[in-house]
Amino acid sequence: MKNLIITLCARGGSKGIPGKNIRKIGGKPLIQYSYDHAKKFATWLKTEHSINVDIELSTDSQEIIEVCENLGFSTNYLRPELLANDKAGKLDAIKDVVLFAEKEKATKYEYVLDLDVSAPMRTMEDLQKAWNDIESNKKAMNLFSVSNAHKNPYFNMVEKNENGFYELSKKSDIVLSRQTAPKVYEMNASFYFYKRHFFDQFPLYLFSNSLIFEMKHESFDLDEILDFEFLDFLMRENKLSFTI
Repeated sequence: MKNLIITLCARGGSKGIPGKNIRKIGGKPLIQYSYDHAKKFATWLKTEHSINVDIELSTDSQEIIEVCENLGFSTNYLRPELLANDKAGKLDAIKDVVLFAEKEKATKYEYVLDLDVSAPMRTMEDLQKAWNDIESNKKAMNLFSVSNAHKNPYFNMVEKNENGFYELSKKSDIVLSRQTAPKVYEMNASFYFYKRHFFDQFPLYLFSNSLIFEMKHESFDLDEILDFEFLDFLMRENKLSFTI
């Protein structure tokens, strides 16, 4: 039987939204949505694909640990301080908890799925289709969720050049309008699938053999308090086109 680990990374020191990961939204702590998704997806993988699934929490916060324990989600892992500051990369944090779980459970995972706690706008259908995509592509190293981009670097995104002036981020002689520009996507941070050997080669091949899964519904990361309040409003007023 193959093994997959689902990671929920929830650092305690959120600056944009204090206490974000356990702040209530739609009547539940934010992290509960991702934990519920993890449990449902784990059941589906075991039932439909005979995949064994473990779920691991990565946090440096005792308060987050206590909230998760009340949800029935406990852990023996505590994220090291080195991986819990503002400059620490999330991939390093994921790798560390994966290595911890492999040692603690004396197992080796073939797949890693990270469900971003601050981007809970995903469905089981999203996860199931994305799983089928990466599992069926033997050359793929990872897959990440995206949304249709509202801005395009070939048409209406600019950056500073070496002369101190501004120009289009990406140049093309054939782009006359947004419609003729190459298709681009926004990473919406909701979920990331990885083949386990991705982490043995990271960061050398960060975007090597990557797949995307385009979400057809609303999905955005909760970075600022306005994002949080907006999603809470959409949920309370039943304005979402799907159920989280």
